[in-house]
Amino acid sequence: MTEMLSITTVSLYAIVLALLMPFAGHRLTLLWLARRGGGGSVGPPPGDTPPHPSAPPRVTVQLPIYNEKHVVERLIDAACRLSHPPTHLQIQVLDDSTDETTLRARRRARTWRRRGVDITVHHRTRRTGYKAGALAAGLESATGEYILILDADFVPRPDLLEALLPSMADPRAGMVQARWDHLNEHDSWLTRAQALLLDGHFFLEQRGRYLGRRFFNFNGTAGLWRRRALADAGGWQSDTLTEDLDISYRAQMAGWRFVLRDDVGVPAELPSTPASLLVQQRRWAQGGVQTARKLLGRVLRGPWRPAVKFESFIHLCGHLAHPLTFALALLVVPAALARRTLGIDRLWWLDLALFLAATAPFIVFYWTAARRRGRTRGAAMRGVGGALALAAGLSVLLSGAVLRGLGRARDPFHRTPKAGSAAKSSYEARGGDFRGRRLVVGTGALMVAAGAVAIAAGHWGSLPFVGLFAAGYLAVGLGAGVRRAPGLGIPAGARPGQSAQAPPQERQPHGHPDRGAVPERLRPDSGGLVGSETPVAEEGEAA
Repeated sequence: MTEMLSITTVSLYAIVLALLMPFAGHRLTLLWLARRGGGGSVGPPPGDTPPHPSAPPRVTVQLPIYNEKHVVERLIDAACRLSHPPTHLQIQVLDDSTDETTLRARRRARTWRRRGVDITVHHRTRRTGYKAGALAAGLESATGEYILILDADFVPRPDLLEALLPSMADPRAGMVQARWDHLNEHDSWLTRAQALLLDGHFFLEQRGRYLGRRFFNFNGTAGLWRRRALADAGGWQSDTLTEDLDISYRAQMAGWRFVLRDDVGVPAELPSTPASLLVQQRRWAQGGVQTARKLLGRVLRGPWRPAVKFESFIHLCGHLAHPLTFALALLVVPAALARRTLGIDRLWWLDLALFLAATAPFIVFYWTAARRRGRTRGAAMRGVGGALALAAGLSVLLSGAVLRGLGRARDPFHRTPKAGSAAKSSYEARGGDFRGRRLVVGTGALMVAAGAVAIAAGHWGSLPFVGLFAAGYLAVGLGAGVRRAPGLGIPAGARPGQSAQAPPQERQPHGHPDRGAVPERLRPDSGGLVGSETPVAEEGEAA
């Protein structure tokens, strides 16, 4: 290397690390905020707990779906078993489907209507605005004072509304968010890693923001809204791919208070393949950056405390860590070689120290989340390793989504594929593969080669970084250890917080409208219209 190239490489490496360190340190801040309230559940802060409402309010349950034939009947059954008084419950199936999902939904809804449930299927023939458009269209005929939103992969327990509604007795509360539990956590290392990442999000990120009285977000599902808060926020808007994050900030900026109930779990199906996970994560990454471009300036210019503004900046810009992480992977070994050219290779220990500084906060963060969920020490250790590898492995694939968000790209809204008990979703990864596989596997091979170079050159301090990136890229790219375990679910009688699997002989069959069992399985039943005016676009069609 020439001296100038070496200086440039080392400088870029230092800049990338400097930009990444605040994200790592921020995890410790959230951990501290989350632990201030102790290890118990979160609800309204002490002294702020509202009384139970004297009479049951009217609630509209919205179920936005698109080509969800594997899970739509399971979803409808679970929604219709909510224990809220039937006279005060309205269920809307907001259906944009182009396949047999619509027929299955109509049949199941018809069966429940015979049992006295107020449920209608609203079928749109054009996906204008995608999920945001469907939710907005449903509100036009919604009769509830409160709106519960459930995505197709969620299976709420009957007492969900009973658990969430008391927080709404506080007139300042605009939204109450429940945590996500995991129906298929034990399918593979991929689902276990996702489960831990989500546990960290709810038990520590969301909890820290809530207890620290920062802005936090509705997660798109398993949340109860006050209808007036949606109106005051300006309603659902589809100019970003994360309509949930967007309206969350607009509602809180309008003065509404959000409540976290991390003691209330709603079981959900995790993406079971790298392809389906990538669809979800690309949408979140690009949409998060779009929301930052849309709202961050207003937040920073607003009258909120500096702590609120700082948290909002880190929160909305968090996906910028993906391209920075990818850049770090590409620079770590060249930077070590460049230091030798500049005669400062005796600082080999610097890479090891930087690795510890960059990863230790995440290790502590996710270890705490794993123990909070009740995982054993061994399971927690394996989970933390898988979570770090998954985050590293996704960085190369999500960097493009982040850059497209920064460049004002308007990609279509792709729904996360749900498989239920099928081998895979019928609309997952057209062509049988996911885009970017060659890129991520190639990058993994490059990291293996970089590791060989580091060993040959004696740059031992670079190996932890290189090993983590190589493992993450190859595991994600090759789908290593990913398998389907059809029909798994939450054991009968499990507490809402549990996600462990029961032995097959202990699992109860999924319920049917004419039977009383609560739906607790991934397997959908075999099988219930209000027409909308608007030809259904294909999933990739722009709105």
